[in-house]
Amino acid sequence: MSLFGMSAEKLALFAVAVALLALTPGPVWIYLISRTLAQGRRAGYFSLIGVMAGVLVHLFAAALGLSALLMAVPGAFDAIKLAGAAYLLWLAWSTVRGAGFSFTPQPLPPVPDRVLFRQSLLASVVNPKVAVFYLSLFPQFVDPAGGSVLLQSLALGVVHVTVSTVIDGALVTIAGLLSAWFV
Repeated sequence: MSLFGMSAEKLALFAVAVALLALTPGPVWIYLISRTLAQGRRAGYFSLIGVMAGVLVHLFAAALGLSALLMAVPGAFDAIKLAGAAYLLWLAWSTVRGAGFSFTPQPLPPVPDRVLFRQSLLASVVNPKVAVFYLSLFPQFVDPAGGSVLLQSLALGVVHVTVSTVIDGALVTIAGLLSAWFV
């Protein structure tokens, strides 16, 4: 069986690689867990939607060859990494500043869904882990002789988004259950 020139075995192997990436703790996990614990599952799920939208940005960038350009121009890749670090530091500073350096748990004011989406989209887009993953793994699974490279890349992206949504969605659900249990 073939999908856009890719065998089911190749797609399954890619799904395993994606699952391993999704199971690796990182900034996205911290963001999703903290949002869910602080503001509930709804906030976690809206944040998850933003994260997956950011993954789609990386997917289209990789599929169109932009990730290769970023790796070829080291300054551009470094700028994205620095922007990602700066954004995470800004989020941390905003949290600490809002808490007044008090480590006593305080309820956070509700954040509108659109803000949750925007923050998580930005956090996902500036996360270089996904761009490096695509750049290093896509060439291993895409076969120019198998048909359209763009369609093969998009098929791999669909696998990535599906697997990551399931894993990160489970993470949000578990964090939401734990949050309700502690309240």
